[in-house]
Amino acid sequence: MDDNSLHYLVEKIRIQAQITDLQELFPHKELGWIRDSQLLSMPICSQTMGLRKGSSQLIDVLKLMGGASLPVGRIYEGHVNALQLINVYADQEQKNTLFSDIINRQLLLGVWNTQQADGVVIRQIEEGKYRLEGCKTFCSGGHWIQLPMITGQLISKQTNGWQMCIIPLEKVKRISVDSSGWKPLGMRASASYKMDFTGIVIDRNDLIGQVSDYYRQPYFSAGALRFAAVQLGAVQMILQETHRFLKDSGRADDTFQKIRIAEMATLVETGNLWVSRATVLTDLWQGACRHTESLLAYVNMTRSVIAETCIRCMDLAERSVGISALMQPHPLERIHRDLTTYLKQPAPDAAVLSTGTYVLNQQDVNSMWADSDCSIRPC
Repeated sequence: MDDNSLHYLVEKIRIQAQITDLQELFPHKELGWIRDSQLLSMPICSQTMGLRKGSSQLIDVLKLMGGASLPVGRIYEGHVNALQLINVYADQEQKNTLFSDIINRQLLLGVWNTQQADGVVIRQIEEGKYRLEGCKTFCSGGHWIQLPMITGQLISKQTNGWQMCIIPLEKVKRISVDSSGWKPLGMRASASYKMDFTGIVIDRNDLIGQVSDYYRQPYFSAGALRFAAVQLGAVQMILQETHRFLKDSGRADDTFQKIRIAEMATLVETGNLWVSRATVLTDLWQGACRHTESLLAYVNMTRSVIAETCIRCMDLAERSVGISALMQPHPLERIHRDLTTYLKQPAPDAAVLSTGTYVLNQQDVNSMWADSDCSIRPC
C-alpha cells in the first residue's frame, strides 16, 4: 500500500470515527476499509510465511491509526499482537495455515488474556482434544474478532500451565458475549466485552507454543511499544486539532497560545524520537538474550514518556481551546475521552520500578544503551 493510499484511508477513518462515536457503533466501516486495503496481512511476508523484518513501517501505521481513531488503533494493535505471537511461538505448519488464511481472507485477530475469578481452563478430554471452560474480560473487538487468540490454564495428562490457543473460525460463533459491563468513559467503540468460551472444543493444532510462552520476555512487555505508538498518534492529532482551532479562531497571535503550542510541539516531537529509537532497538535487540533487560527498560521508559506526553498535551489543549474541547462534536472531546481510557494500561508503576532497578544494577550508566555490538545470539 503506497503512502498516498494509506493517508487517504486514514483520513476516511478519522472522519468516520466521529460518526461511529456519536452513534455508539462498532467501527464496521473503518475495519472494512482496513480489510479492503489488505492492512490485516501487511506485516506478513508471503514468501517465508513469517513477519516482515523491521518494525518502522508497522509502528508508523499504528501511529496513523491512533491519530484517526483510538478504538480502531486498539483493535488493529491487538491484531498485530496476535500476528507477533503466532510468528514467535507457532510451528511452521501452524504459521503456514494461519498466515495463509489471513492473507487470503483478511481475517481480523485479537489477543484476550485478562480474566476474573471465572477465567478460562483448557481441559484435556481425550488425546488431542481439549474442552474450554470460563470467560475472558475486556476482549477488544468482541464478537467481531474472527480469529481470537486466548490464554487459559491448561490441564492435561502431560503438563499444566498457562497456555495460548486459537479459537477456530468455525467455532467463534459459539462464544457467548456479555456486553452489559462495558460502559467506559471512552473507547466505547472498541467493544471490549466479556466472552464465555465454555463448551468449545479445540484440537492440539489449535494450541500455540508451549506452557508459559505467553509471558516470555522480551516479547510480552516489549509489546508496550505498539500501544505507545497508537497513543502517540492520538496526541499528534491533539496538536493538529489545537493548531487548527487557534488558526481558525484568529487566536494564533496570542502570546500565551504560542507558548502552549510550542510546548505541545516539543512534547510530540520528543515522543516521536523516543518511539523511533525504541523501534530501532527492538529490531536490533529482540531475540538477543543478553539484551532482553536493556530492551525492556528502554520500552518501559518509552511507554512512561508517551503516557506523560499524552496527559500534558491534553491539559495544554484544553487550556488553549477552552470548554469547546470538552463538548461534542468537537474532535478533542472524543480524543480526550478515548485517550484517558486507553492510557489505563496495566502496571504503569511496575514499568517505572523495573526501569529503576535496571539502571541501578548497571556498572556504567553511560553505556546502558550502547548498541555498537550488533551481533545477535539467539535464545
